[in-house]
Amino acid sequence: MKTKKTYAVFGLGRYGTAVARELVENGMEVIAIDTDQKLVNDAAAYLPVCKCADVTDAEVISRLGIGNIDTVIVCMASNLEASVMAVTLCKEAGVKTVIAKCANEMSQKILLRVGANQVVFPENESGIRLAKNLLSSGFIDMISLSKDVSIVEIDVKNEWIGKNLIELNLRKKYGFNIIAIKKGEHVNVNINPEQVLDANTTLIVIANTEKLGKLK
Repeated sequence: MKTKKTYAVFGLGRYGTAVARELVENGMEVIAIDTDQKLVNDAAAYLPVCKCADVTDAEVISRLGIGNIDTVIVCMASNLEASVMAVTLCKEAGVKTVIAKCANEMSQKILLRVGANQVVFPENESGIRLAKNLLSSGFIDMISLSKDVSIVEIDVKNEWIGKNLIELNLRKKYGFNIIAIKKGEHVNVNINPEQVLDANTTLIVIANTEKLGKLK
């Protein structure tokens, strides 16, 4: 039985390398792929599994077993055609989650249309931040304030629905402080601890990064 999530990173430029390296340093299983042998050789110093291959080739996707990977991150924003082909082949192979880096809004629309589950703009989101969000499964977003402290958005868990913050005592149980409650686009910083939580509520909390693991 597989216990760790598996990742594939397509494209070993600065962004892709940062994503892959952060995931590997946190103990994840990662296969990193690029068509440039020099980039693959350089990355091999800190990424255990690196391949020089063309991920726009269906046979390569099949041979590398990409269909068995949980999440693929396509980091080839400078080549939209290759990104589209890679996303398409991954979805056809059965990859559940495909995240693609894009260069502009038009590319974003195209990549979403061909099946990407999420599209990121490199100027808005660093590779390290994306990796941290992936590692913090169950969190909507995560911003590191320092090495030890982060702000995260957390969807209300099923077991929290119908209860208020006093009943849940989340600070004692998980060691975090709720700084705002979000419903849709509305963010309320004047928190009423007696407010009953529902499925459409998001909590914005500040916490010790290590303790966030309790929520996974």
